[in-house]
Amino acid sequence: MKKVVMLTSTLLASTPVWALVPPDYKEPPSDFNAEIEAGMQLNTGNNKSQNFNGRTYLNYDTEKARQELTFKVYYAADDESTTAEKYDVYAQSSYKLDSGYIFGRGEFTWDDFGSYTKLMTISSGYGFDIISNYQTKLSLEVGPGFRYDLPKATDSDLNPDANQDIILRTAAKYSVKLQEYTSLNADLTSEVGEDNNTLTLDLSYKNTFLQDWAFKIGVNVRYTAVVPEDSVKTDTITTFNLLYTFQ
Repeated sequence: MKKVVMLTSTLLASTPVWALVPPDYKEPPSDFNAEIEAGMQLNTGNNKSQNFNGRTYLNYDTEKARQELTFKVYYAADDESTTAEKYDVYAQSSYKLDSGYIFGRGEFTWDDFGSYTKLMTISSGYGFDIISNYQTKLSLEVGPGFRYDLPKATDSDLNPDANQDIILRTAAKYSVKLQEYTSLNADLTSEVGEDNNTLTLDLSYKNTFLQDWAFKIGVNVRYTAVVPEDSVKTDTITTFNLLYTFQ
């Protein structure tokens, strides 16, 4: 009899726990998420080397606004010296409207071995979604901006002057979920100014293999219409990274 009473008491005591925390319980979605990745890279164009790269992406997305920050680093060296060193910082703040959103954006690049060693672009404008569902998303952005870029020193110009230009920036952002654990992203950005034009394509393929861990292949292609002497117009960076996502 005592055993029956003890068993009944145990079951009654455990019942509220199961009611409060069911077996299939999941944490509610968070407004904040982040991605951290690192791996190797292959450079062609003005830089020819293989070495380390890393990327950190922060995103705070609420009902009325979205804040995004991206930091990238590329570093390479051979037996004698550093052959590539580049830092990118992108920050964008978007305020959501009933239809689309307005945004302010800043892009900063330091590249000791590039055709332009310092670049800064500040822009604002309007963006909207053309397609937005579980599997596919396509959005467009357009707006005016200001670009500052400092060409690298050459034999004919040891102290080049920086270029300053009013630009029109347009961007298309596309993402598609190929399967449950694989996705493809493609961002195409154009900056048209009086003195120079640029076109940047950023492609990435991500395959999740263990919950928050993924393998990512990225290709970044940047075309610059006007470059200093002894420079090529197209730079390509190919990366092979491990990526961790948390929220």
